[in-house]
Amino acid sequence: MKVKRFEDLKCWQEARALRKMVSRITRGPDIKRDIVFYNQIRNAALSVMSNIAEGFESSTDKESINFLNYARRSCGEVRNHLYAALDDDYLSAEKFDELYEQACLTGRLISAFISYLSRSVKSGKSRQ
Repeated sequence: MKVKRFEDLKCWQEARALRKMVSRITRGPDIKRDIVFYNQIRNAALSVMSNIAEGFESSTDKESINFLNYARRSCGEVRNHLYAALDDDYLSAEKFDELYEQACLTGRLISAFISYLSRSVKSGKSRQ
């Protein structure tokens, strides 16, 4: 299957699922009162999918890789914030595990896409 839009990318689809999951857990009143944390985790989750989309729209594979690296780092930020949410009793251990696994899956898919594009760049078959 040829990817024609960023919406076709599996890593973007999983990033979207992660953002939705984060959105759901941040609806609780305790998290909403912690406005700094609330904004940080929601922004990090949104950044994952946004950077994948922005990278896809870049004109070169090298530039795409840069944005995908930002997306992967934002996945790490989400995982970090999940520990804080667990420590502050904003979510259960079960919910933590669910979101953590989603963040890890998303990160692995982003890493795989980076590897694919890197091979294209090294072989000279990239967009430039």
